[in-house]
Amino acid sequence: MNRRDVLAGAAALTATTVAARADRLPLGDLPGTRYPDPRVEALDKRFRYKVGNAAIERIATGFRWAEGPVYFRDGGYLLWSDIPNNRIMRWLENGHVSVYRANSSYSNGNTRDRQGRLITCEHDTRRVTRTEPDGKITVLIDTFDGKPLNAPNDVVVASDNAVWFTDPGYGIDGFYEGHKDKA
Repeated sequence: MNRRDVLAGAAALTATTVAARADRLPLGDLPGTRYPDPRVEALDKRFRYKVGNAAIERIATGFRWAEGPVYFRDGGYLLWSDIPNNRIMRWLENGHVSVYRANSSYSNGNTRDRQGRLITCEHDTRRVTRTEPDGKITVLIDTFDGKPLNAPNDVVVASDNAVWFTDPGYGIDGFYEGHKDKA
């Protein structure tokens, strides 16, 4: 065995190790992935994951349960909730992924209001909030008819600025999405 063989073997081992680790990175780029992602599997033949030039693309891994995506075109980023990990994530158009808000109160659904502010449903605190441009969080609602909300889940803002949200009880059934509480 000569020096060239050792270096070639070491380079191959490093490349294999890096490629194997790439899919396990909790955040960041996914080097070596193809587009469209071959790991997207259609279980129903009627589902088409590619229509024209639009396709499903995996942009990051390492989340237990991702939900509530909202795109900020003016900021060039996408936010979504990683509910069991109690955080809101941010994907920048350059591909960088980071934590937008740690300790997000087990946020679930997200949207924007007509002024471009983030509206979030929070399971743990049982409320719907608005994030102001300076980062301050304003509570929009946390009770109805004198009772606490159950676990606000999905949210949308209508053209008249009315905030509509769902409030099922399953977000407080256990500790996976916040804390266990009575509806």
